[in-house]
Amino acid sequence: MQQEAPAGEALEVWIDQDLCTGDGICVQYAPEVFELDIDGLAYVKGADDELLQEAGAVTPVPLPLLTDVVDSARECPGECIHVRRVLDRVEVYGPDAD
Repeated sequence: MQQEAPAGEALEVWIDQDLCTGDGICVQYAPEVFELDIDGLAYVKGADDELLQEAGAVTPVPLPLLTDVVDSARECPGECIHVRRVLDRVEVYGPDAD
């Protein structure tokens, strides 16, 4: 059972490119947050729409896009999308969520 983040709590998301299958489901759900790069893998985008290619790079989850980001994590065939609370870095959606 995955933990639920309390309403209004700050969340961030990151992608483990080692597990990414390049299906692009995340980009279909939330193109404002995710993008496929030329290498065929998905990455998160920064506030300025810049692709964050560093390993483990995180970006805030905008509240209006929370459902889309969570759906991306749930539907990802590579199980590589991790959504965690900013406060304590506990994963609330994704493969490592309790």
